[in-house]
Amino acid sequence: MKGYVFHGPGQAAWEDVPDPDVQEPTDAVVRVDTVTICGTDLHILKGDVPEVRPGTILGHEAVGEVVEVGADVRTVRPGDRVLVSCITSCGRCRFCREGMYGQCRGGGGWILGHLVDGTQAEYVRVPFADLSVHPLPASVTNEDAVLLADIFPTAYEVGVLNGRVRPGDTVAVVGAGPVGLAAIATARLFAPERVIAVDLAPARLEAARKLGAEAVADAGEAPEQLVADLTGGLGADVVVEAVGVPETFELCTRMVRPGGHVANVGVHGRPATLHLEDLWIKNVTITTGLVDTHSTPTLLRMAAAGRLPASQLVTHTFPLERMEEAYDVFAHAAETGALKVVLGGPQREVVPVTAP
Repeated sequence: MKGYVFHGPGQAAWEDVPDPDVQEPTDAVVRVDTVTICGTDLHILKGDVPEVRPGTILGHEAVGEVVEVGADVRTVRPGDRVLVSCITSCGRCRFCREGMYGQCRGGGGWILGHLVDGTQAEYVRVPFADLSVHPLPASVTNEDAVLLADIFPTAYEVGVLNGRVRPGDTVAVVGAGPVGLAAIATARLFAPERVIAVDLAPARLEAARKLGAEAVADAGEAPEQLVADLTGGLGADVVVEAVGVPETFELCTRMVRPGGHVANVGVHGRPATLHLEDLWIKNVTITTGLVDTHSTPTLLRMAAAGRLPASQLVTHTFPLERMEEAYDVFAHAAETGALKVVLGGPQREVVPVTAP
């Protein structure tokens, strides 16, 4: 089969690799129909995730068909169409028993495309299949489903739920990339008074408007002043950090009101300053987190009911064999307008992210 193989920082290729097979009785082998590329994959290619060894197939999100299962797998069987979760759960360790699957100590957590071969291939072996793949209803398309493997659970759990969004809140989302946009979409499920999107790219701010942001702000033009103006000087009830750089984290702590929540979703590669000299007196709660995907069944039900605009984030589609081109488009999002790049399944024209 073919797979997208990491060979070291700046080096990867779509090439021949051995077919996966069942290694443990809890494994399933899935034929990959649809995959997507994550910003974390770009971090790996930059050398920011040293645990990924050269020779590893990248990717941790997929939709496909089960072709083989181990003797202990009970919830899926060959022929089932499934969502492959970005998080693998052993189901037995302390953290899995508490629903914190991302912290699994029994051989799971974020392992696909990280510690073991991932989903950007024609076939993938999924450990602990009973808890790590989800049967898909026929009403959920591949494009919708693949975005529920990572970005929607991440935005919903680490951003919206950790941030404790409530009806009537003012929610500011800093960073209108795919996860930030998913945070806007899922925050609106809780009927906030307003959602404010902050980003540098006009196309992404336009996408945020389409997904329900009532106000948008250019990150380079004092967005904290806009938040203050809209809230009578109080600040936002919830601020979601969805970029992962020190400047945006510190911006979030300046925009939150006393007693509010800062929910950090962004993946940080550099230290950020925590200004406790200002924050200690404000009763502010700051949360961090790796997605656990405990919400995936709920999100799948909402997608089946037409309540999640998941595939609206898809801007480019490619066949699997054009993986290298898809990476290039996704890596240069400022020039290409890419939000989510999806590979496999029926191909279509590029969807514009700006208004006509």
